[in-house]
Amino acid sequence: MKVTILGCYSATPRTFTNPTSQVLEINNHIFLIDCGEGTQVELRRNKIRFSRINHIFISHLHGDHFYGLVGLVSTFRMLNRENPLHIYGPEGIKEAITLQLKLSNSWTDYPLHFHELTSEDSQVVFEDDKVIVSTIPLQHRIYCNGFLFQEKLGDRKLLMSKVLNYDIDKVYYKSIKKGKDVILDDGRIIPNSELTDDPAPAKSYAFCSDTKYDEEKIPLIQDVTTLYHESTFLESHKYLCDKTGHSTAIEAAKIAKKANVKNLILGHYSTRYGNIELFKEEAQTVFENVEIGDDGKVFKY
Repeated sequence: MKVTILGCYSATPRTFTNPTSQVLEINNHIFLIDCGEGTQVELRRNKIRFSRINHIFISHLHGDHFYGLVGLVSTFRMLNRENPLHIYGPEGIKEAITLQLKLSNSWTDYPLHFHELTSEDSQVVFEDDKVIVSTIPLQHRIYCNGFLFQEKLGDRKLLMSKVLNYDIDKVYYKSIKKGKDVILDDGRIIPNSELTDDPAPAKSYAFCSDTKYDEEKIPLIQDVTTLYHESTFLESHKYLCDKTGHSTAIEAAKIAKKANVKNLILGHYSTRYGNIELFKEEAQTVFENVEIGDDGKVFKY
């Protein structure tokens, strides 16, 4: 599992920072999460192939999280894209994007599918045989969702040194990896546990931006491999959180600790601060495994 931060600052772009956007690579999928201004430039800078992005998840309709989307959709067209593109986001995102395409006479030549979200409860928005993606309802100034990406548990691992002790046809290897016992020609039953080992633990990634401190989401992100949680303010500006619908670094760390996550990535910093290392210092007073998100930074798990 690999997370590439394309941008992780709040509000407006600057010459040296970008608003929210990131790429999650998990189980042969490449998912784009949020699409602030400058996203397609950062995709190129980080050598991420546009053609591999088939699913884009937009948390909410504040500009620093989706103003780069129509440009990216248009660029896909100019690159002669043929694969369908699926966009998941709040109700209204289809109108916002298609109006701009209409007025600029830039309709896509590829299938463009919008999946508009309205539920206040968690719901599955994407699923295949490898990954399941669910919403994480967040408490912001407007309707907002985070997203939980979960690998499905893979096949069991064949222990060939044990398998070769028996006269087992290769045609049965697939069913053995799926967990089935083996019945030999002489009637003996070889338990699956003797022939296989447990699969690698499934990884998971929770994206939570933007939101004020809210413990209701904790059951949804319990025990995830990695949590990205907004940390717009340091404690000195905590009084701004309720009004703006944001969190402090310490509040992000409290969520991480209560949810028993393995790793915490901070982001969505207010541009009023000159040193983002202060966010890590404050968060680590509550939760140890803290990483500082920053533009161009890559995390592998």
